[in-house]
Amino acid sequence: MRCRRHRSGHHHTHPHDHEHEHVHKVATVDRVAVASINVPGYFRTVDGPRYRAMKKALLKVLPKKAPGLTQTEMMRAVLPHLPAGLFPRGEKAVWWVKCVQLDLEAKQVVRRDQAAKPLRWTRAR
Repeated sequence: MRCRRHRSGHHHTHPHDHEHEHVHKVATVDRVAVASINVPGYFRTVDGPRYRAMKKALLKVLPKKAPGLTQTEMMRAVLPHLPAGLFPRGEKAVWWVKCVQLDLEAKQVVRRDQAAKPLRWTRAR
């Protein structure tokens, strides 16, 4: 325990000081680097568990053949496949589906049908 000098000049040992002296917790951060098909050379890191959960859900719902899914259909389709602990009530799912979709397009796992109006996506492999 660390001693502190009390206002009176006497040393005072604080009972909780020992809890902070020898414990060095290192938080491990699970991050995934993502790219964007729209911005070549762009990379950022995002939460790993959420990325992997959305990737799994997106690949599960995207068909391999045309006509594929629109952005709106994709967002609706992934919701029942997302873990509630990571996406409570579907919170932030719209952002995450777009993030993962752009990353998977950049990695040529997902394909965009540029001719379709509205745009549609399928699995590339």
